[in-house]
Amino acid sequence: MRPASVSPSSVVRFVVLGDSLSEGVGDRVGEGWRGWAALLAEGLRPGGEGLAFTNLAVSGAQSRDVAETQLPAALALRPQLASVVVGVNDTLRRTFAIGPFARRLDRVCAELTAAGSVLLTACLPDPGRMLGLPAPLARPLARRQRAVNAVVHALSTRYGAVHLHLADPAWTADRSLWSADRLHPGERGHRALAVAFHRLLRDRGLAHGTPPSPDPEQPAPTRADALLWLATAGTAWVVRRCGDLLPQLLLLAAAEVRHSAAGSRARLDARAEHALTRALAATMRE
Repeated sequence: MRPASVSPSSVVRFVVLGDSLSEGVGDRVGEGWRGWAALLAEGLRPGGEGLAFTNLAVSGAQSRDVAETQLPAALALRPQLASVVVGVNDTLRRTFAIGPFARRLDRVCAELTAAGSVLLTACLPDPGRMLGLPAPLARPLARRQRAVNAVVHALSTRYGAVHLHLADPAWTADRSLWSADRLHPGERGHRALAVAFHRLLRDRGLAHGTPPSPDPEQPAPTRADALLWLATAGTAWVVRRCGDLLPQLLLLAAAEVRHSAAGSRARLDARAEHALTRALAATMRE
């Protein structure tokens, strides 16, 4: 069942679930983050009035955090609009498996939709490509992100979500949209996300205010900014990942090299596709 349109005269309750992308990382205002969701919220109602906006997204959140912690808090707020954008952090963990991810995301979408929420979703770029990792390291991450995006696409269709294709080249190829860390949008990127979601919501009769401005107030990060991030915060980010993902990723990279040398890399793609097919079939039975 698809929820009804939001009336221009009604109070709009907009709740955001997810990770650092939705928390606003990359769009700093003062001492905190703003981000695309806050920019979008201002354009949902004329003058921004009659709006109840709550951002539950937390940096580092995985699908388990969204399902177990953020979902109950969101349901208690009875939102008409609920953004659910998650998955990259799942792919960056050694425990990643597409089956549990699909079940958790299906539960989140099902419960929010049953409560009367219109969902906002997005597929996400491949982190290995965004970081410019060597091919043997990047391919396993790309395979995981493709599976996550396939699940997001399927569930977005099932639950009538307002969906944005952030994995498309139009988003990933424009480096000016991204912050110095290469993983999060910069201010221009967050504004572009807000504008794109506002357009989709307006077409569905769900946004009645002025669209967010696409023009950034701060300059785009330079190459020097990116190098500085890698030398400071980026080093800490890599260290945190080394204890969890890196050992497994190196094993996956070794498998990539072996299969490439043997001309059998298609077997790895076939295994991932089989796991994805089973995951999607399991959510259809539930």
